[in-house]
Amino acid sequence: MVDSDPGLGPDGPDVHDALGAPDTPSGLTVDQVRLALRKVKDPELNLNIIDLGLVYDVVLEGGKAEIDMSLTSPGCPAGPQIMTDVERTVSAIPGIEAVAVNLVWSPMWTPDKIEPRVRAYMGL
Repeated sequence: MVDSDPGLGPDGPDVHDALGAPDTPSGLTVDQVRLALRKVKDPELNLNIIDLGLVYDVVLEGGKAEIDMSLTSPGCPAGPQIMTDVERTVSAIPGIEAVAVNLVWSPMWTPDKIEPRVRAYMGL
């Protein structure tokens, strides 16, 4: 599942999301989780996994966070470390009771998923 624009609902702009309204009764928002995930870096590239485009989706249900993410390649040697860091980082957010990290390969990650400003900085 590809992360969609957090400000768009099925019928256009979602006023509640645009205003940063809580996604759960506990007051947690997807934006809070995505902000925390900026602390998780791919140790080989020294870039955070959000800017790299590795996080495809974040779903909050009550105190449970479910993250769909990929790696730069199926054989990424840093994969286990990155996934452990994701779980540890999200678990540390107040109100998060459980974290599920789903490693997905569809769609496959490509450098086109890197945040445009970071991609330009990298010369890609």
